[in-house]
Amino acid sequence: MTDSNSAKLSRRDALAALAAVGVAGGGALALSAADGDDGDGDDAETAENGQDGGDAPPYGAITADDLTVLTAVAETVYPSEVEGVDSFVTAFVRGRASAQPDHAAGIADAVGYLSEWTGAWYEESFASLDPAGREEALDRMGVREADPDPDGSDAARVRYYVVNELLFALYSSPTGAELVGIENPQGHPGGTESYRRGPD
Repeated sequence: MTDSNSAKLSRRDALAALAAVGVAGGGALALSAADGDDGDGDDAETAENGQDGGDAPPYGAITADDLTVLTAVAETVYPSEVEGVDSFVTAFVRGRASAQPDHAAGIADAVGYLSEWTGAWYEESFASLDPAGREEALDRMGVREADPDPDGSDAARVRYYVVNELLFALYSSPTGAELVGIENPQGHPGGTESYRRGPD
């Protein structure tokens, strides 16, 4: 990092995060258009338009709306000094979905529940809530206290497939690891202050 008050995520960070979840060659292939780029390109626009410019979801089960929600969650649970969240999340999800479609389907299902729940409670989308509203929504749903479980309750699946997924991506990247220090063990990503506490 060049600025102690900020942490700029790049596509190389996304590749490192993909490698940490077992996506290496597939992740590199998925991001091949960004070869040689340090993360300042417009992945979000690519996601919105789809991989081939058609109407199909851009990354298998993951839609452009899902990416918007995932980015909004990341902006909520990532430390405030992190920059480049949109392109990082898009790049990570792109590689994950390309190589691990079954896992991507779990992400999409959890994001779908979060979107439906937020619409019912707040009558607006998760992404349209202000930062305090987003955190309140996650708390009201019970995500903070839920044990992450891919086969558990709705809140447990949102914790596993959405919150923990995004936190692991951040803290398994070089920029994220530098942000918290190497003492943070891989596989226990921590998070912002509200998500750092371990189980009692």
